[in-house]
Amino acid sequence: MTIENRAAQHIRVGEILPILESISDAVFIDSSEGTCLWCNSTCEELYDISSEDIAGRTVEELEQEGIFSPSVTRRVLDEKRELTIIHENKKGVRLLTTGTPIFGDDGQLLMVITTSRDITRITQRQGEHAQADPDDVDNMDDFAGADFVHHGIVARSKPMRNVMALTRRLASVNSTVLITGESGVGKGLIARTLHEEGPRWKAPLVTVNCGAIPENLIESELFGYVAGAFTGSRSGGKRGYFEAAQGGTIFLDEISELPLNLQVKLLQVIQERQITPVGAVKAIPIDVRIISATNRDLATLVQSGKFREDLYYRLNVVPIEVPPLRERPEDIVPLIRMNLEKCNRDLHEHKSISAEAISTLLQYPWPGNIRELQNIVERLVITTSGSVITDEDIFIFIKEAAGKNTRAVSDSSLTAALQRAEKEILEEALSRYGSTRAMARVLQVSQPTVVRKLQKYGLNRPSSD
Repeated sequence: MTIENRAAQHIRVGEILPILESISDAVFIDSSEGTCLWCNSTCEELYDISSEDIAGRTVEELEQEGIFSPSVTRRVLDEKRELTIIHENKKGVRLLTTGTPIFGDDGQLLMVITTSRDITRITQRQGEHAQADPDDVDNMDDFAGADFVHHGIVARSKPMRNVMALTRRLASVNSTVLITGESGVGKGLIARTLHEEGPRWKAPLVTVNCGAIPENLIESELFGYVAGAFTGSRSGGKRGYFEAAQGGTIFLDEISELPLNLQVKLLQVIQERQITPVGAVKAIPIDVRIISATNRDLATLVQSGKFREDLYYRLNVVPIEVPPLRERPEDIVPLIRMNLEKCNRDLHEHKSISAEAISTLLQYPWPGNIRELQNIVERLVITTSGSVITDEDIFIFIKEAAGKNTRAVSDSSLTAALQRAEKEILEEALSRYGSTRAMARVLQVSQPTVVRKLQKYGLNRPSSD
């Protein structure tokens, strides 16, 4: 039986396959049993295979031979839902692959269609500053070969898997931990994991944003006060955050914003394990684990006299540095998927996102890290009119987001990268198709959009239009 006949059991080959053959992405079609039915010429080139050789073979066989690792089709068959992963072919080329299940009218799974594109250059550029960690966790069962999702943390990348391995080890001890990293990387989630994975999980976790409390109130908020301590105080006094965290954990976020006079008192609390409420004479013993976090360089603040050196060493007993999102590109796709599912659930929507849109998001430097990704996904779900978030939606939105961002974005990052990618896509489509209508159909945008973008980049309009 020919490849076309095998595929014809599931699809109308005469209508579908020529279209799939014409697109620039690699396309694979597998049966509901995981048997390879057909692939286009781009797929043959990208995976270094022959469609005749792989037809009728299972995805497990191809995975074992290293044709691709891991197989998205195998996961789609297991989970019965669309999935996007970053994986490698046998030459080590990094690929962005989306597997889409196709169901019949009776709800039965008919086939899985996967599309792949080479993103090696993108991930190399984004990950070039990432440092290798000697504490290799590749052999740990909790992390190897799969996404690690816990307390809202996604750890597919090696840097983030190393962070989670260290976090889990530190959860079982009582050491003071300092969590560092840029704003929005998820330091609060790491603190929550340290608490909930440790022996204090039944006791309170109290989070304090040291930068959000007025300086004249922060002492009474942290340590509490007794009746009559100051004008306007409650008649019965008030217990502070440390006392509220008794037996549990206190998380001091933005610790760098703590005033110097309070830094002295915090140092005393750490050393003596007791607090003295404002206006009190007698100290109160406390049993609290202290976790702190900052997005600033405390060592530099120590040198400039803005942070006490003795407190710095007390807090920095065991440091956890959370890498920025641009240094862990493998985590971007699962974060997008996780947040898209959450937004769909919360907003009662059913939006999906195209592989082209995800590829564009992989090129964005994410200066606001995970918090920015969450905001962008939510806004896209709300503002996108169609059921699919497209590449065009992404281009418009992240350019707007970049314009509002106060951090400097280098010419080699956002705008230039997006324009280069857009021009390359148009040039490739221009060389392969004979009209702007055909280009618009393949690129999934309107014909006027294609014409406008060709003019923008000075590309000649096809003579067959």
